[in-house]
Amino acid sequence: MILPKQYRCTHSPSCQCTKGHLNEDVLLLVFQHLNWNPKLVATFSCVCRWFDDFAKRVLWKEFCKTRAPKMMLDLQSSGSHCIDGNWRALGKLLIYCSGCTQGGLFNSSVQIPGHFVYRTRFSRTLGKSLLPPQCRTDVLYVCDPCEHLDQGEEGDVGLFRGIFKSFPTSKVRKVIINKAVPFHASEVCPYCKARLWSMLQAKIIPQSACIRLEAYEDCIEYFVCLNGHLLGICTLAPLSDSEDAIPSEDSNHIEKKQDNFLPKENILKRRNSLLGGSENGPPPQKRLTNPNQCNIDV
Repeated sequence: MILPKQYRCTHSPSCQCTKGHLNEDVLLLVFQHLNWNPKLVATFSCVCRWFDDFAKRVLWKEFCKTRAPKMMLDLQSSGSHCIDGNWRALGKLLIYCSGCTQGGLFNSSVQIPGHFVYRTRFSRTLGKSLLPPQCRTDVLYVCDPCEHLDQGEEGDVGLFRGIFKSFPTSKVRKVIINKAVPFHASEVCPYCKARLWSMLQAKIIPQSACIRLEAYEDCIEYFVCLNGHLLGICTLAPLSDSEDAIPSEDSNHIEKKQDNFLPKENILKRRNSLLGGSENGPPPQKRLTNPNQCNIDV
């Protein structure tokens, strides 16, 4: 007879949970009814270590699989039963923009606080454009840049994040190791606390990255941690009026623009109107047209 594994609270002798726990199946049904609400899962994790362990093993896994089923199925298709790092770190990456600090990881001159993202789209096609040609067989999911407009001298800042599939066996990791790229001296991954490599220092940021991100070529930087979490920053190119745009002969390159850019105060309204949103509210999520993309709603 195979006995089920028993989990006991190790939080403290005075913890109320020492009197016994609810059955895991009951807890699973409760959070399923709550649609795996991430705020409630995080609150539940703070009760004691047993609850925290159950949340990491089960609840965050179900949250990720519910919010991005196709993406999770692809990340696990290599035979791994778990994601690199842990499910809680991946759940946070799906819904949280880590921001940036002055003089921190990106050596930025502005302070952008971290925040939850109401809706996120991760794309494997976008991730491929961020990989060097010799590593295009790797699978990388990257979200659309989270736009932070009018950041002083930095201009319009875009923050993006992503995750590699099977990063320990990826070509990107082999290239970084072969080039003996050192870890960042002080900063760690905001999602799993692992050490970080700079893709810019490794000199493997392709030109296609600025084209897909619609950013200036010399203003893109991103890092990857030991667990395959990617986080990056870029300076977004301002939008110009369509009447002033000069069409390019090659559709795969960014169109050349005249110097008549829209005023900065009109950029947000312009972008929202182009996406079909209101002038004051956030733009709606673009409709999925690619099977390699997935939407995540909080």
